[in-house]
Amino acid sequence: LNYNITSSVHLMKCVFHRKIIQKRSDGNLFHWNHLMEGDKLVLHRSKRDWMWRQFFLSEEYTGSNYQYVGKLRSDKDRGDGTARYVLSGEGAGIIFRIDEKSGDLHATQRLDREEKASYTLQAQAFNKITGLPLEPATEFIVKIHDINDNEPKFTKAVYTASVPEMSDVGTFVIEVNATDADDATYGNSAKLVYSILQGQPYFSVEPETGIVRIALSNMDREVRKEYQVIIQAKDMAGQMGGLSGTTMVNVTLTDVNDSPPRFAYSSYHLSTYESAEIGSTVGRIKANDGDEGENAEMKYRIVDGDGKEYLDIITDEITQEGVIVVKKKLDYESKRVYTVKVEVTNTHQDPNFTVLGPFLDTAIIKVTAKDVDEPPVFSRPQFVFEVNEDTPKGIAIGTITAWDPDATHYPIQYAIDQHTDPERLYHIDPKNGSITIIKSLDREVSKWHNISVLASEMNNPHQRSRVPVLIKVLDVNDNAPEFAMIYETFVCENVRAGQLIQTISAIDTDDPLVGHKFVFSLSSMNPNFTIFDNEDNTARILTRRSGFNRREMSVYYLPVVISDSDYPIQSSTSTLTIRVCSCDATGNMRSCSVDALLLSAGLSTGALVAILLCVLILLMIVVLFSALKKQRRKEPLIISKEDIRDNVVSYNDEGGGEEDTQAFDIGTLRHPEVVESNQLRRDIIPEMLFPYHRPSPMKECADVRDFIISRLQENDTDPSAPPYDSLATYAYEGNGSIAESLSSLESSATEGDHEYDYLSNWGPQFKKLADMYISKDTGVAN
Repeated sequence: LNYNITSSVHLMKCVFHRKIIQKRSDGNLFHWNHLMEGDKLVLHRSKRDWMWRQFFLSEEYTGSNYQYVGKLRSDKDRGDGTARYVLSGEGAGIIFRIDEKSGDLHATQRLDREEKASYTLQAQAFNKITGLPLEPATEFIVKIHDINDNEPKFTKAVYTASVPEMSDVGTFVIEVNATDADDATYGNSAKLVYSILQGQPYFSVEPETGIVRIALSNMDREVRKEYQVIIQAKDMAGQMGGLSGTTMVNVTLTDVNDSPPRFAYSSYHLSTYESAEIGSTVGRIKANDGDEGENAEMKYRIVDGDGKEYLDIITDEITQEGVIVVKKKLDYESKRVYTVKVEVTNTHQDPNFTVLGPFLDTAIIKVTAKDVDEPPVFSRPQFVFEVNEDTPKGIAIGTITAWDPDATHYPIQYAIDQHTDPERLYHIDPKNGSITIIKSLDREVSKWHNISVLASEMNNPHQRSRVPVLIKVLDVNDNAPEFAMIYETFVCENVRAGQLIQTISAIDTDDPLVGHKFVFSLSSMNPNFTIFDNEDNTARILTRRSGFNRREMSVYYLPVVISDSDYPIQSSTSTLTIRVCSCDATGNMRSCSVDALLLSAGLSTGALVAILLCVLILLMIVVLFSALKKQRRKEPLIISKEDIRDNVVSYNDEGGGEEDTQAFDIGTLRHPEVVESNQLRRDIIPEMLFPYHRPSPMKECADVRDFIISRLQENDTDPSAPPYDSLATYAYEGNGSIAESLSSLESSATEGDHEYDYLSNWGPQFKKLADMYISKDTGVAN
């Protein structure tokens, strides 16, 4: 095959001969003998007769005719027109066409290497007559030569970068990257060079890598924060005629703590009223800091000044302001202007920038106190006085002092808050504040008196202050000791001499400094009992003899003298009641007199006497009521003008409950033997009115039971008696009571046999009863 390469290679005028060893795709080695004669290259192959080589074609062909690629010719072609060339493979018949007769190969379309860089085709020669191939098909490649028809393109249209301010020259900012679709292996069409079109002298870019760096030192964010840098990428190694593309880089300087805080003024003037409360705000100041975020955070403090004790400064974390507050009450009268020196510093400092200067600043703050009309001021926050409980009335116990803190110094008047002294025990002089006692004090009632004293200006009573006054009442030994409790003491009839029957103790409402010390003794020598002081504020009662008899004497009264050891010595006599009881061999009580039994059940002598008197009075009322009822004329029920159905007369009885509505006589339940079978029903109005029947008088000294039975018979037979819903009860205790009869109705027959002299030995509680019965007994005897 004669391969005409005049269109793709330079013709060589010299004739040379060389041997080329080519390795095919199937691994076989072909040996070519090259001989160049004139403008034709004659190839001699040892194994086959194809003469071929790669074809090269320029992209973006703009000619009007088809672009000639090359000529294919087989050495089997004798030139007689019997050979026919056939082309197959990529783009055959569409992009590439071959002349069947001459073997000329043309490109019919405009090709773009960036779309496809090479095409693989197969060529074969056939005999037109026989249709048989003259030789096997051979593959060849058509490569598209690149031209610079694509400009560089960046991966981003806009880049964003940030770099700390005050960075050194050469600090990395960002790397930009551009690509070129041209062939980077052929020529310089895809060889790019980067440059800065805008952004100098602040930034620079490396031509080969596209790395943007800081080009200027000490770039200050507070001066300029944002920069726009335009980067260009140009192919053809930056030579003239190359294509280029651009991108924009937005560079932001980030903040570093390179700006110290600074006050706008060297001094500030503030004012507030002297009545401002502690913690209240006087004013605010703020230092300027060009940084932002945590680099602009500041803290304030007072470092000096005569007002350091009265003022303080607090940092507002949100506004970064210094808040001046009142630390201690201001006083216009003593000081008009308070001066402090305030220092401000950054909370987060960068040691890399300490060379830029001290990161602190100071300013002078002057606070002027404004005058207000203030209430009086006491000399103490509270007053404490002590006074003896026996201090006479009208004695001064202390003085309250207060003054007007204003410059006018108006006079002060004093008064006691009456709500704190409800008993009106104290008085205060309105002019000099002297407190005096106007009533007697008793420490045993109250040890402390807490009152409030008011002080107000005479010209302006609304300006008023209050102070607590604590008055301690000191103890004076003005109370005698007495028994610690009510003792229930008994002595057995079979007791022996010297036996302990009771241990007593005492109490004293006074409060001595060294504690109580009581001394026990008997007021006089007693033949029955003696006392032994234990010297520990207790004493023992012992028997002096044996063989007590309760029939002879059932109760003994032992006067005990109790004295304290304080000054002046106070003493009292307390009577110990000792009952005589019957005991077993072991000393356990079996029985005592009536009084003793009641006392053992928890009743004192006074209580027993009170109960007896109540019973006597009740019985007297019953007898009196019965006597009055006999004398009163009874009206028939039908003509009565007064409805007495709702009147209930009860004598020591709770009533019959629901059975009252059925006119049930409770006396029937208590004494069924006195009920007569012929009694009439009281719930039925009789058909005729009986004449008034006056009951027969009772015999003198009749038994109460007979009296009640008689009254029952009267009511049963009397039609004018109260109706069924009224209840008249005459209770009878009956016989067999352990306490025997308490009635005094029969006492007239036997009271002459009784002697009441023993009542005088029962003590002062029974004095009136003793006087009553002893005088009566004397009168009877007379």
